Amino acid sequence: MTILDKIVEKKKQEVAEAKSKVTQIELEQYPLFSRTCYSLRESILDPERTGIIAEYKRASPSKGLINGHSTVQEVVQGYQAAGASAVSVLTDPDFFQGSLEDLTAAREVLRIPLLRKEFIVDTYQIAEAKAYGADVILLIAACLTPAEVETFATYAKSLGLSVLLEVHNVDELERNIFEHIDAIGVNNRNLKDFSVSLEHSYDLVNKIPERYIKVSESGISNPATIRDLRNKGFHSFLIGENFMKTTDPVRAIQDFVEALSKDLQA
Repeated sequence: MTILDKIVEKKKQEVAEAKSKVTQIELEQYPLFSRTCYSLRESILDPERTGIIAEYKRASPSKGLINGHSTVQEVVQGYQAAGASAVSVLTDPDFFQGSLEDLTAAREVLRIPLLRKEFIVDTYQIAEAKAYGADVILLIAACLTPAEVETFATYAKSLGLSVLLEVHNVDELERNIFEHIDAIGVNNRNLKDFSVSLEHSYDLVNKIPERYIKVSESGISNPATIRDLRNKGFHSFLIGENFMKTTDPVRAIQDFVEALSKDLQA
């Protein structure tokens, strides 16, 4: 059983337990459920911002604890101020030490799109995302059937959420081209063994239809990589561990964006 298999199995148990405590109808009564979401597409394409989706992640299955001291609000505010186009917050408790409360805490201080980074296996989690303040959901092709991707994306769009589809290879991409997806992310990290290679992005960028926002995810640690990915056709770049593994993630993104600006002007 791969790490991804273990996560999905645990996630289904977690969702069943959550449903027994709060119904989907009750989630729809939460104050944040009725708010109008920020558009991922508009923010990514805003020339005043960097295209970076900066991630708040305390831990991961492969690295263990990454950052146990930086608070969600101080970090995401710093990301926003530095020019991030969106912020991603991990909400998985067992493998990433995240929570839905982190999502709401981030929402309180952000004026840019907020992505619920989660292993979604049920429409209930999409309703949760809206109820706790997300603007964007992630659908991972590796753990969903094409029918599930289409159903979940359609439901998310009905709530006003943007949809980021994550793929790892051309087969996952070609089987999941649906109308209600806003962005397609190529994860450079293999979710089966957690190895990382940017070649995943380079191999797939020209195969992603032009109507989608193109996102390269994971393994991005220097501004020169973003320049190259942008030149190849990517609009956005999801970066998490590179900032979170430092003692000061806010300073890390500030320095990164400053170096990126100089690199792009060179």
